[in-house]
Amino acid sequence: MALPTAPSAAISLLLSVLLFALLQMFKADIASKEYFTIAGGFAGSLLFITLLTFTSNMETLLFGKGFQTKLFPEVIGCLFASMFACALVHRVCSSTCLIFSLVALYYINRISQVIYTVPVTTAAPVKKRK
Repeated sequence: MALPTAPSAAISLLLSVLLFALLQMFKADIASKEYFTIAGGFAGSLLFITLLTFTSNMETLLFGKGFQTKLFPEVIGCLFASMFACALVHRVCSSTCLIFSLVALYYINRISQVIYTVPVTTAAPVKKRK
């Protein structure tokens, strides 16, 4: 069940702050092993998703129901913010964050197209008689 826009924005902001804090608290542990750096990149992609959700919900609250999140500046800004947060931990976290975030963005876009696009109906061709 989906949340209304305002509580969704609040929860996504709370999760964003929590993920950033966890990345910073466990910085030494994440940077210690290779597979932890990959897991740190995955956590960064979760940060990207929550930041994008917060941004989209705030734009919906401020600009109305029909406003859509654009590639630039919203998506690119959230991606750079999450990559910067991962780069504070480890460089490999930043690159894996980019990969995981692009995959997540692809699937978010597919789900959004299925839910929100209006099906196009074509008119039947009219045959003329001679």
